[in-house]
Parts: sequence; C-alpha cells; structure tokens
Amino acid sequence: MIIIISAYGILTFLAIIHIILYSSRPTKSLSWLLIVLIFPFLGILFYVIFGINRRKFKFFKLKETVKRKLYDKKFRDELIKEQKVEFKNRKCVRLSKLLKNSSGFVTQPSNEVKILQSGEETFDLIFSELQKAEKFIHLQYYIFEEGELFDRLYELLKEKLENNVEVRILYDAIGSYSLRKKAKKKFKDIGAKVYPIMPLHFGSFLFTLNYRNHRKIIIIDGKVGFTGGVNISDKYIDSHSELGIWDDTHLYVRGPAVDSLHRVFIKDYYFASDQELLLKDKYLPGIEKQGDVIVQIVAGGPDTDHPSIMQQYIKMINLAEEYIYISNPYFIPNSAMLEALRIAALSGVKIKLLVPKKSDSWLAKHSMLSFFEELLFLGIEIYQQKNDFLHSKVIVMDGEIASVGSGNFDHRSFEHNFETNALIYDNEVAESVCQDFIRDCEESVLLEYETYKNRPLKRKLSEGIARFFSPLL
Repeated sequence: MIIIISAYGILTFLAIIHIILYSSRPTKSLSWLLIVLIFPFLGILFYVIFGINRRKFKFFKLKETVKRKLYDKKFRDELIKEQKVEFKNRKCVRLSKLLKNSSGFVTQPSNEVKILQSGEETFDLIFSELQKAEKFIHLQYYIFEEGELFDRLYELLKEKLENNVEVRILYDAIGSYSLRKKAKKKFKDIGAKVYPIMPLHFGSFLFTLNYRNHRKIIIIDGKVGFTGGVNISDKYIDSHSELGIWDDTHLYVRGPAVDSLHRVFIKDYYFASDQELLLKDKYLPGIEKQGDVIVQIVAGGPDTDHPSIMQQYIKMINLAEEYIYISNPYFIPNSAMLEALRIAALSGVKIKLLVPKKSDSWLAKHSMLSFFEELLFLGIEIYQQKNDFLHSKVIVMDGEIASVGSGNFDHRSFEHNFETNALIYDNEVAESVCQDFIRDCEESVLLEYETYKNRPLKRKLSEGIARFFSPLL
C-alpha cells in the first residue's frame, strides 16, 4: 500500500509540474489539474494520452510526427509553385497569406467547384467520377463502415482494378474501428493497397490514441478531387438511429487546387505505408484551367508548427465586416475563439450559428450547450437543426469567402486531429452557401436568450460538468 501511495504521489507531482510548465492556457491547465487530482491514476493516464502538447514537449513527440517533419524538410522544394492570383480586396489577401505561411498551401486560381449538400448528391457524383477513372484512384477517410455504400464502392473498385486502374485506400484506425479484417481483406485481395493511419500497437498506444486522421479526400487521376465532411457510411443516405440521416456538406473540385489536395493525401500515404513516394508526374500531372474559382487547401495537424485550422477560423471571424455564418456539429470554442466571436459581435458583425439538436456524444453536446448563454447574450443567433443530425463544417463570410472541410470548432480539430478544409474565394459560391445556410436555419429552431437563461438547474449542472471535460474533446 505504501508503495502504491508513494508511486501515486510521485506521478501526481510530476504531472502537476508538467501541466504548470507546458500547458498553453490557464483555463485548460486548471481543468487538467482538477482531473489529475480528482481521479487517482486515471487522471494522470488521461493527461498523458489526451493532454500533453507534443508540439512543445519533445520527449513525447511521436516518431511518426518526426517522420512527417523529415518528409517536409526533404520534399519542401517539391511544393507547387505559386501562381498569380488577383484578389478583389485586402481581406482575401490577408487570409490567404496567413494560411500559406501556416499550412503551406498557396491559393490556386482557375478551378471548377460544386458544393454538395446531401449524402445522396455527394455519393451520386463520387461514384459517377470514380467510374471515369483511367489511371488511379486515391481515397482517404476517417470512417470506412460496411454497408450499402461500402459494397457499391467495392464492386466499382474491383472493376477498375481489373482495368489496370491503381487503387490506394487510407483509413483511420479508430474512426474505422468497426471495419472487420474480412472486409479489409476483400479490398486487398482484389489488388487495392489498403493502409490504416496510426494503428494502435503495443508500445505506442498511449502516444497514438489521441492523434487521429479526420480527413476525407478522394483524388481521381490527379485531376478531380473531393473533400469535406462526408465519410463512407450508410448513415449519410439512410436513417439507422434516432439521430436520423447525417446531414453533411462536401466539395467537388476540378482544376489546379486538386494538386494541393493530392499532396495532403500523398504525405499521409507515405506516412502510413512507408513503401513508396508518389511525388511523380504520373500522380501529379500538370492541371489545366477548369473554371474561374480561387481555392486554397488548408491542412492542419499535430505535426505542424501552427494550429492552421484554428488560425483559419479566428482570422475569418476577425476579418468579417458584415456577417459570418457557421455550421458545425461540435461547437466547443477555446478562449481565443470565444474572444474573437465576442469582439466581432460587439463590433456589429452579424453572427449566426447552426448546430444539431441531437448529438452522437452526450459530453460534446452538453459542453457545446454550456457556451450558448453567453453567445446569445452577445446577440449571436443560434439555430438548432431539429430533424436529422447536422454534421457540416461550413463557414461563409460577407458573401466573399466560404470554407468547407473536416475541421470542427473544438480542441480536437485545433490541436490533435489531422484535418483538411478548402477555402473558396468566390462571391457566387459564397452567396450560394449563404442561401443554403439561411434555408437550413429557417427549418431549424431559433434559441431565445431569456428562455435559455432560465433553463433548469439540472441542465446547467450537466453543461458545467461537460465543459469541465472539454479539454478531452
């Protein structure tokens, strides 16, 4: 017993010292200190897995993260050369410059894009484009789930492989945990190259569990790309639970921006497979102009020097002059994000937030709800989608810039997940996204400040407890 108590005391002391020295924000530090003290041993384990900022503390850096940085250093000169882009205002210039320096990808002119607003629309176009593939198909998803879409994809890829089209698939080991070995073997048996990202192996479990690849990317022949929030799962086309159909937004892009999106996949593939490097003309062909839309890919993750997704969101809020509309299923802002929203609202910027009424996580839902009273007090309009489960990660600003991607408004997307967003600098596209957003709001429930402020004490306590654990989310 004495040994156990001594070990607990030493480990707790070391954890507290580490939190004080290396945690980035006082509120987050306090949360972790309480978690470590309230939950003996378990709190320390949670902190090691979920709390350590590996950007700052070299001892805990993943060897995979080191590998990614070496990749960047070795192939930095392989990055696509910047093309001249004529922006209509300084807002676009400032945002694009930030994200070029933060994320590493430049703005690309002359693209064709389509905003896809439902699972059926998304998969109809995906399968149509996959059918046209002549050289290769590269797919990367957080969730690969067996079902109708999975079987349909298998049959299509089998046909393509028989016609000498190369197929490469990446999936997240945690997000696709339900995918059976038999299902993975089916794809491997027909010749597809299939790899998990950061599988949970003994010895690395504690340092990989918290760092997931949340990206959704398809590249076809290096010319057509898809990205956004939709996974390979039947929940996007059919209701399988009380949540209803998952309502999500995806993006089709054709043109030079596909090159940037493909380089995100190539880096992840090299990292997951360690077998081949795809930085070749065959996989990165010169892409001709396809339209007149400017697109910039934003890639963020724990291997980068800067939290690109968070910086993108904060900068868009800071630059907004008329309005900024945000659709997100996990709206759990940190203190920097809250302050940016507070300043924008007090400056007269119209802010609307669209979130789901239902959620797949009790903790995430109640943590999100804990912020609403303050936001409503500031005059921010909050709408709850009442029918299906809103899963879109969309922002539109001033009818000029729209963002579609995989990044949520939470600690996980800002600091722990590998995410990809696409920024679209185009008035016509932004206005279309704005109209879709307004239509969704009209079909949702608008929260009222006075009513929400007087919600039951039991709910306030639940929200407070959930918010306390928000650093784990």
